[in-house]
Amino acid sequence: MRAKQWMQGWKSVLYTDLLTVTSIFSKSTRYGAIIAMQKTEFQLNGEFVELNQLLKIVGLCDSGGAGKALVAEGVVFVDGQVELRKTAKIRSGSVVSLGDVRISVQLNEAPVLKE
Repeated sequence: MRAKQWMQGWKSVLYTDLLTVTSIFSKSTRYGAIIAMQKTEFQLNGEFVELNQLLKIVGLCDSGGAGKALVAEGVVFVDGQVELRKTAKIRSGSVVSLGDVRISVQLNEAPVLKE
């Protein structure tokens, strides 16, 4: 029972944070709400990045665990499809959406020097 209450509380915190992010980028007008899509470009250094880690890196959640919770809720889209795999491999050319935030994943063309 306690675990169920804790999970419900956790979900409400996530939704509250998501609504806060959404409200920052929304603009009301006389004819309704016009939502301005926030677009972010992510430079990929390797072959792929895991979905939950991408959400953490771009600042949409505080940790990879919080990213996993968002994915489990079904509010994250990859290339227009709901993505439920928490560690899905996101590759160059993919577009990840969460609320009104769109992340375009591009391959970083600059060579990474290893010492």
